[in-house]
Parts: sequence; structure tokens; C-alpha cells
Amino acid sequence: MFKKILIANRGEIACRVIKTARKMGIKTVAVYSEADKRSLFVKLADEAVHIGPAPSKESYLVADKIIAACKETGAEAVHPGYGFLSENEDFARRIEEEGIKFIGPKHYSIARMGDKIESKKLAMEAGVNVIPGYNDPISGPDEAVEIAKKIGYPVMIKASAGGGGKGLRVAWNDAEAHEGFSSCVNEAKASFGDDRVFIEKFVQEPRHIEIQVLGDAHGNYVYLNERECSIQRRHQKVVEEAPSPFIDPATRKAMGEQAVALARAVKYESAGTVEFVVGADKSFYFLEMNTRLQVEHPVTEYITGLDLVEQMIRVAAGEPLAFAQKDVKINGWAMECRINAEDPFRGFLPSTGRLVKFRAPLESKSVRVDTGVFEGGEISMYYDSMIAKLIVHGATRQQAIERMRDALNGFVIRGISSNIPFQAALMQHPRFMSGNFNTGFIAEEYPDGFDSSMVPHDDPTLLAAVATFARLRYIDRAVKISGQHKGLARKVSSEWVAVMKGQHYLFVVSRTKSGMSLTHGDRTYDIVSDWSFGDLIFTGTVNGQPICLQIERESLGYRISHFGLQISPVVMTPHSAYLLSLMPEKAPPDLSKFLISPMPGLLREVAVTEGMEVKAGEKLVVIEAMKMENILRAEHDVKVKKIVAQPGASLSVDEVIIEFE
Repeated sequence: MFKKILIANRGEIACRVIKTARKMGIKTVAVYSEADKRSLFVKLADEAVHIGPAPSKESYLVADKIIAACKETGAEAVHPGYGFLSENEDFARRIEEEGIKFIGPKHYSIARMGDKIESKKLAMEAGVNVIPGYNDPISGPDEAVEIAKKIGYPVMIKASAGGGGKGLRVAWNDAEAHEGFSSCVNEAKASFGDDRVFIEKFVQEPRHIEIQVLGDAHGNYVYLNERECSIQRRHQKVVEEAPSPFIDPATRKAMGEQAVALARAVKYESAGTVEFVVGADKSFYFLEMNTRLQVEHPVTEYITGLDLVEQMIRVAAGEPLAFAQKDVKINGWAMECRINAEDPFRGFLPSTGRLVKFRAPLESKSVRVDTGVFEGGEISMYYDSMIAKLIVHGATRQQAIERMRDALNGFVIRGISSNIPFQAALMQHPRFMSGNFNTGFIAEEYPDGFDSSMVPHDDPTLLAAVATFARLRYIDRAVKISGQHKGLARKVSSEWVAVMKGQHYLFVVSRTKSGMSLTHGDRTYDIVSDWSFGDLIFTGTVNGQPICLQIERESLGYRISHFGLQISPVVMTPHSAYLLSLMPEKAPPDLSKFLISPMPGLLREVAVTEGMEVKAGEKLVVIEAMKMENILRAEHDVKVKKIVAQPGASLSVDEVIIEFE
């Protein structure tokens, strides 16, 4: 077994590999860029080597620097994680040529499967079902349109070296095919250094289901059941689970056997994933093979009891698999939510900056948090947006969903925005709970984006009651410390009003031995909690039932987050509430004559000129953030008065880019 391995990656996956290596008694070496010098994975590793500036193309993507770090530290093997060089044939080959073990498949397997065009041809030869399409590189957008028309819309335009949703577009007409091809080429070149693009038929109402495979150098192959990855936004996975609520044992066996046949055809050694698109009739077609560890691997680990990183290390060290297909079981249900640095209330735009607060749920046998960040750390614009992965396990799917809801309620992130409210909303959406969804679920259910009004709460009065409880706790403390004189003690009313979304909730409050009893109309809420001021997590019981939500002081009221709903009740006396109802509302400023940057990022392109008349829907600018291109379009017909920011500028949130007449 290896004594020391180097991790050619960063963040969460680097921490994940370090955890398993430490369990196996293997020392670890981290490599880091200038932006990551204070990162958690650098602190956790036994050694760390600086390999360059923040941009990945000058650090994490430079094979020479990683090989030099191996030689400098005496690392015997390299684990590439996922992303970066993990599926780079040349990197794997060079590592092998240097006498260093690559903890992943052989370079020839990566070459045959890493190229989406060649892998599809090979899959056909191996007897694997494939989707109709055009499998050769395409020269330009005009040819892309002609090919798309022959295949028949809708089509999927994909980068040959793509992954993670980058270099991928769905086109429903000629215009979208033309523009989508150009965007795919640009993203593919920037992210992978390979601008080849191909086109295939887009299967409507598809499910994205993948099979985890393992192979060793002794000809042993197994499949570790399936993962359901259909909950996606812009082709990036949001929620994953294992097993799938859709797949039956016969389909599982058929998909697994085809996945193994493909792995065997390329002499695959290590952990890999064969991805399929599955139709409503359970017909399935090969999409691609990811020749690396997947982000969502923890759900497979939960239901099989296997450590996939450990298996990768053992295979790379020459050990045979210690189990056969008959030994692979399904134990319960696992679910993973990707916690990303993005603002769901602003179109999921990237959010960067300092993590002022980061408090993950407590880990247990049924709750796991994989992360590479810490409170006070920085979320950089140079890398992907994932902050953490929240994984839960239950005996049934319903129990897994309930545990995920509770864990999300207790996951605190401040300083930047996160998608936790959206994840919490998904966990209680009827279609998700029923398992009746496909890859179009988010686009279909949230066509105009997401806001808290789309999260109906079972009992909004409960949130008003909790806010009132918190307010009275504050008043009780103020009474105790304000210095009372005999006969002049402050009197606290028993009637309080919580104003929430324009509605007034009148409570009659009485103190109980262990908390408060709050009555609104014919409903009473007996609240017991040891919550104290400054705590962001409010735990306790309401009418004997446990509750966990987030609460914090906000101006004159409290900001409460619960099951995806974010609301700000203001608690006051009935007379003050009446006076507040008489106050005029201040109109927001008119910003319609400005194009304002909704995110931090690099202004890649300005598509208009001063004096130009622009029609609604036409492209104005392109902003690049966290490796993704974001196109901002005109919301209505406008005339450009002034270009305020020039291409190449680093934009901050709400910075003016264009002024209109």
C-alpha cells in the first residue's frame, strides 16, 4: 500500500480524499494556488506545495507543477479528484511514465471514454444502447443548424470534452442552435481546452440515471446500483439520490450489465460512472462515461457501505476487488443536496465573498457533510460554486427526505447567498416527494425563477408566534437589566401583534413554567425553547412537537427561515401596529434606465454600442463567473446612451454596465 499520495485537486474533494487516506494510514500532500493558501484542505494535509496563481490554467491545470510537487515530496501516487485534470489522458499517461501511480483508470481508458464522440461509437460496438445523433466534430454554427434540422428539434449541443453542465445547450429552433453552438464552443475552450462540439437528439421528459462501476487490474468488474440525478438546473445536478424511485430491479440489472460491458471493453480499472438517459417507458440510452469519481458518490457509499475513495486507492495499489456482484446490496435510501454559492432569489446568480457564518448540521450515522470551507473563509470567483454537499440516509425515501428537511433547516450560511432555501423548497414539492419528475422538473415548476412566495408554509401563524416569542424574550431581558424602582416597574402587555406580509397576527401571551403560551384566535401555541439572543438556530418544541428554524434580528423585526420560506415579521403592541398601517410606503428608485450587474464576475463581452437601438430579448453583455457564461438580454426595447463598463472589467454586484436613454 502507498505511504504517501498527492491530491491534484482542491476544496471539498481534496478534504474527502484526505479523510480516507488518513483512515488508511496514508500521508497526504496538497497542492494549492495563491487563492487557496488558507483553505481547509491545505490545513488538513500532511504537506502542502504552492503551485501558482489563482487562475486554474496557471496552477491546478499545469501538469508539470503537479509532477514536480510529487517528486519534491516523494508522493507515490496521485488522486485527481473530479474536474481539473481528473479525465485528462495526457496527465494520466505522464504520471504513469514518471513511475507514479494514477489513482484512477489507465490513460487509454480515459482516452477512449473521455472523448464523448469516440465513447459513443465504442458504446455501440459494445452493445450499449445509444441516442441518435451526429457524432463527428462540427465546423461552425451554420453547419450546427443544418445538422440539428436533420436530427429534428429539440437537440442537445455538447462539448466533446465537456462535463458538469459546461459546454452544453438545448436548442429548440435554428436561432438557439446557432447561438448555442457558439456558447458551447467558447465554454468548452475556456474550461477544457478542447472546442469540439457534437449534437444529439434531446429525449423529452427524460430521467438522468447513472450506474456506478468498479473495475480492477485482475479482470473483476461490478456495478454498485444506480443514482437518480434528474433534479437539474441548467444541466447541473442539484439533488441526487440512490436508489432511483423510478428504476425496478429488472431495469437496474440491465443497465448495470451494460455499464459493466462498457467498462470491460475499455479495460477500466478504478471507480467510474456510466450515465444514461431513461425514458418514461424505462428505455435507456448511453450518454457518457465519467472516468473519475463523481460529486454524488456519497449516496452510493451510504446504500452499499463501501468507501469509493478507498476502493480507488486499493485498485491503484494493485489489489483485487474484495467482493463480487452478488455481495452488492441496497441498504435504505440516501439523498444529497449540493449547497452552492448562488442566490436563488436573483436567478441563481453566483455569489462570492467571505463566509461570515458557516455552521453545518451535526454529523451522525444518518447525516454527513462533505465540505472544503470554514467560517471566515473565502468563496472565490475563480472556481466552481459548490460550498458543501449535505448527504442524509434513511430506511425509506420518505425518511431520507424528512432528515434532509431537518438538516437544511439547521444549515447556517451568512456573508454570501446560498441555494439552501431552494433546496428546502424542493424537499417539500409534491412532485419531488412523489418521485414523479424528470430532468425538466425545475424548468417546468419554476419557469420564471424562484422566490419565497413559491414556498407555501403549512402554518404561517407558527412563524409569527415564534417571532413574538423571540421579541418577548428580548423585552424580558430588558426589564431585568434596566434597573427597576419600587412602584415604577415596567409593565409588559399581554397582547402583541406580529406584522407579516401585510397581515396582522394578534397574540394573547401568558408565561408558562418552561416557556410561553401564545393564543391567536382559537389556536394556541405552547412554545418551549432555551433560545437566547444571537443564536441563529432556534430549537425547541411547539405544542410538544420539535422545531428547528433560523432566526435573527433584522431592523425592527426578525428574519425567519423555515423549510425554504424566508419571512421578516415585525412584533409590536396593537397600538403601534395600527400606527404602522397608516405609514405611507416609500417607492423604490427607478433603475429601468440602467443595466446593472446582478453578480460579481468578468465582463467578457459588450454586444451593443452607444446610440444603438436594441430590441427586447437581444443580447446586451456576457458576464463570466465561476466558469460559466451568463448572457444578459434587454427586457424591453431600449436605446443605448452610454457604455459605462468595458470588456475585461471586473464587475461587482449592482455595478452599472450600460445606461439607456
